[in-house]
Amino acid sequence: MFGLPYTTFPHIQLGPVRLQVFGLCVAVGVIVGTLVANWYGRPRGLPRDEVLRLAPWLVLAGIAGARLTYVITNFDELDSIWEAFAIWRGGLQFTGGAIVATLVALPLLRRLEPVQRWHFADAVALGLTIGQAIGRIGCVAVGEHFGGPTSPPFGLTWRGGSAVEPAPPVGTVIHQTAAYETLHLLVLFVALLVVLRRRSLAPGVLIGVFSVWYGVLRFLTDFLRVNDRELFGLTGAQYGCLLLIGVGVWVLATTRARAERLGAGAAPAGETATADPTSPATAE
Repeated sequence: MFGLPYTTFPHIQLGPVRLQVFGLCVAVGVIVGTLVANWYGRPRGLPRDEVLRLAPWLVLAGIAGARLTYVITNFDELDSIWEAFAIWRGGLQFTGGAIVATLVALPLLRRLEPVQRWHFADAVALGLTIGQAIGRIGCVAVGEHFGGPTSPPFGLTWRGGSAVEPAPPVGTVIHQTAAYETLHLLVLFVALLVVLRRRSLAPGVLIGVFSVWYGVLRFLTDFLRVNDRELFGLTGAQYGCLLLIGVGVWVLATTRARAERLGAGAAPAGETATADPTSPATAE
């Protein structure tokens, strides 16, 4: 961010069709994330139909949980009860969605073998990283997650436009934490692809890395936000991040013991010793 001009772009007009950018970004993020998760899972023994069967339920649970958390924490800002369902205008809280999706996933994953459950968790982590990065572009588009004033060369120069949140004065250079989140998630996605090149990668590592990375960076960037409500000095998302970090640390700390117990880690199921797990050809 180098003081680039920033105005919201909540709609895209294509002839007679008017697309809601937030909804479009969420939809594209879900599709791309599901495809990436399936690409990761197939050479590791996850049946394609099983991934595609579970994905819609987890996506719906995540969106419902994310919206419910937002509505609960911002209820007095809604003009009517119907606005609680207007997710195309923005207003999804990731940590709430992650908790609800996890609770829904637990009984659904009982059909899988233990090692497959951890591979599925890693597939979700990889798909969620790129999907969330795309979805956050929608938050930038509708004017969400404004940070406080900063100075060039950091931040974006606010040029006006409609916004979901109270906007700063025109001309103010601000932090845009949703844009920061897109950037650091893209970096994480590349990092996870690099980690995948390790032949001895144990199941559970990707979800552990995602949990710690996202939890720490989201916790820190929330201190820049100016419109989020706080409880004892922290936002609701930050409390969720503390839980996420704790889970991630536990997952990573138990990786070796889990790999030995599951008899996994040398190579993904169904993959030859010379195959490159980051190559799309392995998913054919």
